[in-house]
Amino acid sequence: MTWQRRWLVGCMHGLFWLLSDWEVHRKENLPAGGPLVVVFNHVAHLDGPVVIASVPWDVEVISLSDLFAVPVTGSLLRTYGAIPVHRDACDREVLRRALQVLAEGRVLALAPEARQSPSLALERGREGAAYLALRSEATVLPIGLTGTEAVPAALKHLRRPRVVVNIGPSFRLDGPLVQGTQRHAQLRAASDTIMRRIANLLPQRYRGVYA
Repeated sequence: MTWQRRWLVGCMHGLFWLLSDWEVHRKENLPAGGPLVVVFNHVAHLDGPVVIASVPWDVEVISLSDLFAVPVTGSLLRTYGAIPVHRDACDREVLRRALQVLAEGRVLALAPEARQSPSLALERGREGAAYLALRSEATVLPIGLTGTEAVPAALKHLRRPRVVVNIGPSFRLDGPLVQGTQRHAQLRAASDTIMRRIANLLPQRYRGVYA
């Protein structure tokens, strides 16, 4: 871990403890290490930082390229070394970098929905996380997040919001990744499996299409 990343993660820890009622549940579900694909629901800009601060590893993160254009957020993402991705494009360089992380036995985190849910409830997951897990044969660790969406308003009113991180049991997808006409169906089913595992860690109102 670079000193810049170590410094940022330390700041995340300090800020979350100071400014929120931050709870991490079911730490016993954390595996020993990678290769690991960490997946989580996406309701706020803080989701990625909360996940990074809640697990004990040096985590590589895939983040939407649009966020790199936001003044403060973009600077922090570049300093951390996040991997930028365009939501509606198949970027081979992103896939190469992500698979390299997993081939090295490390930890990769991403939101399978590939965007913040405007309703806070789960949307249909995209197939990127499933592809990476199947292609690398990595273990998948689901995480359910609640409360991150309330942080800006709560801080504005000088309140400490409750942020809850629920860590689920890790699992492996049924593989290997197939070739040909059956691949799309396999990826679709695997993506739904991932999203259902996340849904199981969330209150009913957050489960959306996976209720």
